[in-house]
Amino acid sequence: MRVVIQRVSRSSVLVDGETVGSIKRGLVVLVGVTHDDGESEARFLAKKIANLRIFADDEGKFNRSALDVNADVLVVSQFTLYGDARKGRRPSFVKAAPPDIAEPLIEKFVSYLEEEGLRVETGVFGAMMMVELHNDGPVTIILEK
Repeated sequence: MRVVIQRVSRSSVLVDGETVGSIKRGLVVLVGVTHDDGESEARFLAKKIANLRIFADDEGKFNRSALDVNADVLVVSQFTLYGDARKGRRPSFVKAAPPDIAEPLIEKFVSYLEEEGLRVETGVFGAMMMVELHNDGPVTIILEK
């Protein structure tokens, strides 16, 4: 699994002009799944994200986690995180898991984030989504397991 985490002051995701998920202060987590990913990768990344210290303390240092600051999380599935554009002009997505593997694993990942104590909103798997975010910092972290 590959995730791109962005610390935000607010974010929302729309499908067909309707808001399907929105958060205030927190994290937008774009999630890509590859063929050999499973529940252990999803659990590891959920725990890592919940405890990742990327929020500032009173001195401006990254000493607080999403749990520490009661942050929200917006999870958006994104198979394009496994796009390979090294050859030609069109990316190949053969490393991205098919929907029958990726969708249940992303759902499991969301449940693991919730088990960690985070409030989670989501986009709609497989839909064309418009994601609006106000990157705070900006802070962007890439994790892979």
